[in-house]
Amino acid sequence: MSPSTDSQAGAPAPVMTDLADLASMVQINDRATVSTTVMRAEGVRLVLFSFDTDELLSEHTAAMPVILQALEGALEITADGRTVVLRPGDVIHFGTRLPHAVRALEPSKLALYMLDRREKPVG
Repeated sequence: MSPSTDSQAGAPAPVMTDLADLASMVQINDRATVSTTVMRAEGVRLVLFSFDTDELLSEHTAAMPVILQALEGALEITADGRTVVLRPGDVIHFGTRLPHAVRALEPSKLALYMLDRREKPVG
């Protein structure tokens, strides 16, 4: 996942980074919430979460826009005066600093895309 260098300009050249089977990169642990960063690329950081049933991320905010995507299970997402259930394939976007909370309705896995134009690839 390291960027290549454009020899003419000395600047990083455009790169493609790929990850296969995100859900397999994080395991569900009994009575726990687990997180692991699996990608740092231009403008985005990808963090995977796993939750056992009823595990909770209490209300918090992010300093940047984020996208949540359910990979497995069912997650109750509360934000902006609403509650929705996120299931595999579903996506939610939060604007910067929107208070939100996450609770697992069953063992679940979640991909969090942090959209930060300051993010640089880790090489």
